Amino acid sequence: MWPIDCIAHKRDGLVLPKEEIERFIDDYVHGRVADYQAAAWCMAVYLKGMTEEEIADLTLAMAHSGDMVDLSPLAGIPVDKHSTGGIADTTTLIVAPLVAAAGVPVAKMSGRGLGFTGGTIDKLEAIPGFRTTLTEDEFLHQVQNIGMAIMSQSADIAPADKLLYALRDATATVESLPLIASSIMSKKIAAGAKAIVLDVKYGEGAFMKTKEDARHLAHTMVRIGHLVGRPTHAVISSMEAPLGTAIGNSLEVDEAIEALSGKGGRRLMEVVLAIGSQMLILGGKAKDDADARHQLQELIDSRKGLAVFKAFVKAQGGSYTWIGKRPLTKAGQAYTPVCTDAGWISAVDGRGLGEIAMSMGAGRACKEDSIDPMVGIRLYKELGDPVRPGEPLFTLYGKSDADLPALAQQAADLITVTPQEPEHIDPVVSEIITE
Repeated sequence: MWPIDCIAHKRDGLVLPKEEIERFIDDYVHGRVADYQAAAWCMAVYLKGMTEEEIADLTLAMAHSGDMVDLSPLAGIPVDKHSTGGIADTTTLIVAPLVAAAGVPVAKMSGRGLGFTGGTIDKLEAIPGFRTTLTEDEFLHQVQNIGMAIMSQSADIAPADKLLYALRDATATVESLPLIASSIMSKKIAAGAKAIVLDVKYGEGAFMKTKEDARHLAHTMVRIGHLVGRPTHAVISSMEAPLGTAIGNSLEVDEAIEALSGKGGRRLMEVVLAIGSQMLILGGKAKDDADARHQLQELIDSRKGLAVFKAFVKAQGGSYTWIGKRPLTKAGQAYTPVCTDAGWISAVDGRGLGEIAMSMGAGRACKEDSIDPMVGIRLYKELGDPVRPGEPLFTLYGKSDADLPALAQQAADLITVTPQEPEHIDPVVSEIITE
């Protein structure tokens, strides 16, 4: 009766043994389990849940369903970083070179964006000539030489996750916490990380809508990491407003360079310092958060992190002579409206701004869509900032035929200015979970 037995066991709320989970995943990847059977199993997991041990066993089974990257030739402790996604999240392009400059190797596989959230690979491909496809030898050699490499995820990394994710998307089981946690962690483990730092976001601009849901997911993934021998820490961060001030691929590269030059926005840099600190601690380069933050700030002030970023771009074939001299962004046209009221920025609809940027060509509605790397939105004010009449609120960068004034009106409606200063704004980082 296999695989019906496995479906029935989970339907009835039984705890699945490791061998049963491994067999089900292996059979599904090799075509011995039909899609409709895997869909029934996912729904059973969605309804009945899993124990921590089951989730850990599922994670390892998915990780081992394809290639496993071996980072053992690298000196030190390679630490990976993952974000659950959000608006204006340029963190990887800033924190990776800073952590590498501190002596922690960063060998990272990243993905492309879909919808209104940007992907790290799309951002890097905005740089002319930048190669995101590397052989494993090139990948390791570059990390050994300059401390970091970022490449697009191989199709052979965790193929079970790709199959299950497509199925979950079509069967209303995306929100299953065991399936979310195992999806994220299986890719990180297959990519060879010895330690992992997670940025789990909540809010209207994030996948998890509430802080409580984000904490639950973060705790689950941290426990999975420890159970499978990969020390894992998680940062809980707010996506109630855009994290950075740039929405769009080349614009986010420009913002990363500004941040590495000491000119980063306060919300973005708080997350950078929080994630970077945990990476240094797990990488054995800092004794505590205060020590790690001090090191990171020195690497920003000395421009050593920027130097690693420049070496990284050069090593992967990208144009680099412009870095630190001029912006990368060159759009067909730009439009900058100004504020008409005095007051404070009390709300910013990051999701709405992300959707406007996507409609301009900065994102994809489906995987096959092409993007324009130069279009997007650059904000000049952050949540909680004071504003005065005549001050610029943002600039839209669009294609030459775009109706930017109309889009600017839509964007302005998503930024709320009130006469009184907001009484309370959630801290952008609310918690660090280590156990």
